[in-house]
Amino acid sequence: MNENRRQILDMLASGAITADEAERLIAALEKPSAPLPGMAADGNSKPRPKYLRVVVEDDSEQRGATTVNVRVPMQLLRAGVKLAALIPPQAQIRVNDALREQGMTVDLSQIKPENLEEIVDQLSDLTVDVNDQHSKVRVFCE
Repeated sequence: MNENRRQILDMLASGAITADEAERLIAALEKPSAPLPGMAADGNSKPRPKYLRVVVEDDSEQRGATTVNVRVPMQLLRAGVKLAALIPPQAQIRVNDALREQGMTVDLSQIKPENLEEIVDQLSDLTVDVNDQHSKVRVFCE
């Protein structure tokens, strides 16, 4: 018998807790423990991504070999979404209009901090590879 279970039974025997309370405490001990840091919240063994990575390799003859390797911490994405919530509505309209002019239909008012973890979870499966004659672009999470 482990020490925590023995302490619960001792408290029950001394009358410090009721049988119902002891049962709840023992049930709580038997539940799986919280996921380790860096592990997925749903308990599977796949670690949660820490970075969004963008790698660009351009070896065209006109430019010479160029490599871009950007690691964006997921914490930065989380902070960015929280900061986007602070943008005044008038400014959000102007930003949305400017993005639309560039061909991006994004509505900043629809990006909510409470939805971010679901987005981050979906990003963990993201891999984008773009190849053309002179360059290779990869976007992935690690």
